[in-house]
Amino acid sequence: MTIEPAGLDLLFREARTHNKWRDQPISDETLHELYNVVKFGPTSANSSPARFVFIRTKEGKEKLAPALSSGNTEKTMTAPVTVIVAYDPKFYEKLPQLFPHNLDAISWFTSNDSLAATTAFRNGTLQGAYLMIAARSLGLDTGAMSGFDNGKVDAAFFSGNGWRSNFLVNLGYGDPEGLFNRSPRLTFDEACMLA
Repeated sequence: MTIEPAGLDLLFREARTHNKWRDQPISDETLHELYNVVKFGPTSANSSPARFVFIRTKEGKEKLAPALSSGNTEKTMTAPVTVIVAYDPKFYEKLPQLFPHNLDAISWFTSNDSLAATTAFRNGTLQGAYLMIAARSLGLDTGAMSGFDNGKVDAAFFSGNGWRSNFLVNLGYGDPEGLFNRSPRLTFDEACMLA
């Protein structure tokens, strides 16, 4: 089975990073549906280290605002939802639940801090990309960004659980008025090698 060309256009070729949003809310049911798609994306040892905070209230946005760079403030404050894509550095504590066919898997990470940190960040980032693709597949537009202060976000949202922020994704129904001209992409020969 393959995706039709229109699906590839929706997910990649015609997809854009949005900076302006229509005044159209996203329901909590849609956010649940979004996560219920994302959670099936593969990760190392099914570790699933990503954690997502769906900020959709005025109070939540005001809590996030001090961490935003000036260039990201308006588009984030006006987006229907902003997702903090984070990861749990102690993701391995869930491995008995998530990887039950090898109950020794937790020791891979408790005995190797570097492996645990790399696995958490790498796979959490991968799950953030799944979030963007899943959002587009559900008819939402996205605007990912890294222009914010991670320390401020972590202090404001994660002081009680130890999660760490990775990047932010605005979600909504994009207003085409806010689109820039599409930037160039590298060619196959510039970005790839055949070995």
